[in-house]
Amino acid sequence: MAATAVRYLRSVGAPTGAEPYDALPRPDLRAVGADERLPVDPAEFRSVLGHFASGVTVVTAAGGADEDGETAPAGFACQSFASLSLDPPLVTFMVARTSTTWPRIARAGVFCVNILGADQGELCRGFAVSGADKFAGVGYRAAPVTRSPLLDSVPAWIDCRVQAVHTGGDHLIVVGRVEALGGSDDGEPLLFHRGRFGRFSA
Repeated sequence: MAATAVRYLRSVGAPTGAEPYDALPRPDLRAVGADERLPVDPAEFRSVLGHFASGVTVVTAAGGADEDGETAPAGFACQSFASLSLDPPLVTFMVARTSTTWPRIARAGVFCVNILGADQGELCRGFAVSGADKFAGVGYRAAPVTRSPLLDSVPAWIDCRVQAVHTGGDHLIVVGRVEALGGSDDGEPLLFHRGRFGRFSA
C-alpha cells in the first residue's frame, strides 16, 4: 500500500529532492503593556478551546543538527495537525515559535507525522517533554521517502517535505507536501480532550 501511495504521489508531481527550510528567526513575541487589556483571559481561552477534542500525533525528522551541531532524530508531540489539500496533497501542523525542536526539523526540510493509537499515551508524554532524550527506548524505522523516524506500532503515518511556513501569533503554521503515507484499519485513535487522553466510542 505504501509503495502504491509513493508511486501515485510522485506521478502527480511531488518533488523528489530534500531541501532544508529556513526555520525563521524567532522574533520577540508580542508583549501586552501593563495598561493594555488582553481581549480574552488566557486561562479561559485554553479552557474553552479544550472542549475541542482532537487526535494526537508525534512529528519527527532525522538528521536535523541541534544548536551544538550534533545530529540526532528530532520529534515533538503535536495535537494541532490537520489535512489541508487533496490536490496537491498537503497537511499542516502548528508549532510554538519558542519550540527548540522545530528549528532542527526545519533544517532537515522534511518530517513524518505519526498518528498515535489509543494505547500510546505514554509515548506521547515522552515526546511532550523538553530537554530529554525523547527517542530513548522508542522503536522506529525510516519513512520510505524522507527517512524521517516512523514510530513502531502507530496506526497511521504521513511522510512529508516542508512546503511553506507562515506566522500565526505565537505559533508557526507549517505546511507539508505529502510524499508517502500509510495506515491500518485496526485499532483506535488516541484522543485528547480537556487536558486528558481518551478513546473513541461510536
